[in-house]
Amino acid sequence: MDAFLAELTRLVPPAATPAAKDWTSVENDIGTVLPRDYKELIGAYGGGRFDFHLWLLEPGCENRFYDLSVANDGRMDDFEDLWDLGEEKPGELEEEGSRIIAWGTTDNGEGLYWLIRPGQEPDAWTVMVNEARGPRWEHFAVTCTNFLASLLAGSVRSDILASRLPAPEHEFRPSGTFL
Repeated sequence: MDAFLAELTRLVPPAATPAAKDWTSVENDIGTVLPRDYKELIGAYGGGRFDFHLWLLEPGCENRFYDLSVANDGRMDDFEDLWDLGEEKPGELEEEGSRIIAWGTTDNGEGLYWLIRPGQEPDAWTVMVNEARGPRWEHFAVTCTNFLASLLAGSVRSDILASRLPAPEHEFRPSGTFL
């Protein structure tokens, strides 16, 4: 188990054991191999909401708004359109072939993404956070599980994500409980 996943499960015990995923099918749908720490994170929690605010996207989620594939369908094209219209593109995405894939969102609409650079292995992908309906971005040079565990532990802060993170008491609710 990833050390950051171990820390996260200590902070926020998983609610139940989620159903296993067909990662080959998921990765074919997304168009790339996904990071090992994310697969372990989904294996421990499944999709759902941390601390009443931050949603972990899940492949095959019953609630389509929190499904990894649905959330990423055309999203990069939408950002490219915004940048072509003059919205400032984050410097981290200026390198030819760089892109992002969403892995989380918030109740306010902020997005959490993997930053993918050409030739980079999935386990080396880092985190980008985008404000809801705005051009501000933050980059965190850590994996998604490291970011999530550090955010909930209070050892990393985001100027974009709600100031109520971390919550005084942690909670995880699986996506299936919101249907």
